[in-house]
This record gives sequence, C-alpha cells and structure tokens, in this order.
Amino acid sequence: MNARIVVLAGDGIGPEVTQEAQKVLGAVAEKFDHHFEFDHQLMGGRAIDELGTSLPDATLEACRTADAILLGAVGGPKWDNPHAPDRPERGLLALRKALNLFANVRPVKVTPQLIGASTLKEEVLQGVDMVVIRELTGDAYFGPRKEAGEEGYEAYDTMLYTRPEIERVVRLAAETAMGRRKKLASVDKANVLASSRLWRRVATQVLADYPELEVEHVLVDAMAMHLIRRPASFDVIVAGNLFGDILTDEASMLAGSMGMLPSASLGDILNAQELPLGLYEPIHGSAPDIAGKNIANPLATILSAAMLLRHSLGLTAEADAVEAAVEAVLQEGVRTPDIAHTGTEVVGTQVMGDLVVEKLLA
Repeated sequence: MNARIVVLAGDGIGPEVTQEAQKVLGAVAEKFDHHFEFDHQLMGGRAIDELGTSLPDATLEACRTADAILLGAVGGPKWDNPHAPDRPERGLLALRKALNLFANVRPVKVTPQLIGASTLKEEVLQGVDMVVIRELTGDAYFGPRKEAGEEGYEAYDTMLYTRPEIERVVRLAAETAMGRRKKLASVDKANVLASSRLWRRVATQVLADYPELEVEHVLVDAMAMHLIRRPASFDVIVAGNLFGDILTDEASMLAGSMGMLPSASLGDILNAQELPLGLYEPIHGSAPDIAGKNIANPLATILSAAMLLRHSLGLTAEADAVEAAVEAVLQEGVRTPDIAHTGTEVVGTQVMGDLVVEKLLA
C-alpha cells in the first residue's frame, strides 16, 4: 500500500512523541511492504509563531487530501493569553470542524502489566475495557460565545446541540457497542440542561433501533463517580463534547497515565464508501514542563498510529502487530517515568520507541 500521512507534530512534547510513532509506522512499512509518505505541516502554537495562524491554509489543504493525519499535541503557557486573536487550540477545533470529524473514539483498557501504575485498587480495575465516544463539533466549544475582554465583567459560552449532531454520534456509539459487549451508556445532564434533555430524547429514539443493547442514561456527575467506583461495568460510553472531554481525562487514570490512551477523530464512517480520513492523536496535552527532556511517554501516540492503520488504511494485521509490540515491551517491565513503579525499568521517550520497533520487527 502507498499512503500519505500528514504529521502535525504541534507543540511541547508533540514533536517527540510523533517522532516515535513515525518510527513505528516506518517499521510497519518495512515489515509489511508498504510505502508511507510523511508530510509534516504546522499547526498550533508553532504555526502562530511562524505563520501568524493556528491553522494555516496549506495545512488544512494537506489534511484534506491526505490518507490519514497524525497529531502530537498543541498549546502551552506561551499562548495562553485569553485575549489573543488566535490560540493553538482554536486550530485543532477548526480542523475537526472543517473535516467534519464529529466523533472522537477513545479506547480505555487496563492491561494487567499496568494495574500497579494506577492509584486505584486492583480489584476495581480488573476487567476494565471500554470505549468512550465523544461528540466533537457541537456543544459549548462551538456555540455562540462572548469574551469578557480586558475590562469586561460578563462572558458566556452556549451549549448548543442539534438533533442531527446527536443522532449521528449516538448511532455510531450504538454500532460500536453492537460489535462489543452490547452495553451502552449515554451521558447527559438532563435534570438541568435543555441541551441535555434534547440529547436524552434523541438518544432514546435512536437506541430504540437497537433492542439488543443494554442501555443506561447516566447524569454526568454520576458518571464521574461510577468511572471510579465501577469502571469495569461499562462497555461503550457516548457523551457530548464538554462532558466527554472531562470524563476521558478522568478515565485515563484507570490506565495509569494519560500517556497510555490513544484516540481517533472520525467522520461518518457508517455511511462511508471508502476508508475514512481520520485524525489520530494521544489524549494528553503538550506537557511543556517536560518537553525536550526525553521522558514523555510515546505509547499513546504509537497506539494512535495503530488506530490510524486500522481505521484509515484498513491494515488490521499491521495495527494488531503494533499493539502486540507495545504489550510485549510492557510485559518485560519497561516503563517511561509516568507509568513506572517498583520493579520496573525506566527508559526515555526514544528508547521506548526503539523497543517497540524492535518487538515489531522481531
């Protein structure tokens, strides 16, 4: 296979972790006789510094014509001025919207090797294997808003959803659950928010088409509690943009670190006639405090690359091989600092990437 992959390294540790993921993708190409062209483009804070915008036109065009997109992370204190005309995160939101990538798929699986890396009791973590699907193009991140300004005293963000936006992401979650354990939890705040009452009403109507599913509607504050109390009881969770953003960060602690969780941002894959363009990224941020220190965990980005192989390139065996290589490295007790515990060998970013490549090519 020939494929062009746009790499958006971004800011902070983004260039470090995407370098390791690209290294692994190169090994996949070598082992399975593919050719991957890597097209590096600017986005985020570095793009603001060099080109004056968080999402340059050339970057967006390159992404539109790519087979897949690999992203590191964007943002950092340097660009945190709320009154600035542009911010790194704005580029990411604009990219998702422009490419109609409305669903962020985040698998959360606790491997036996990493149970000791979590702060939760082992018996709580046994059997945790879920997928969280977060809606990406609606909610408070995209609704009408008002900035307070330097001297202002009022600001607002509007939590706005439409029926079609809810329908498509809930249906994707339902289809995902049908291929797993047939359990689905839909998250809202229907006891308070009008947008959540629409969410629950539409979700209930969509899920009526799936009588085989075991469905529960969960208020977001209750879900925050249940993720810690009974995480293994969940299979597929679907939530709006804001709630999904918060809950998946919480869920990352089940796996021991945000450095372990990959994600895929996808469009209408249920009705696609060909392999879908997707944006693949770790769920962690740019972590500027550890940038350049060779201690960032690249595994979430490497596992995101596995999702890229599976969803956008249709290379299931290759994706399985990458995931098996990561598991083999962890099985040997090798860890980056964020997931290290007593009795493990601590290595840096580049060595962890090298070890995954070594297992992949073995």
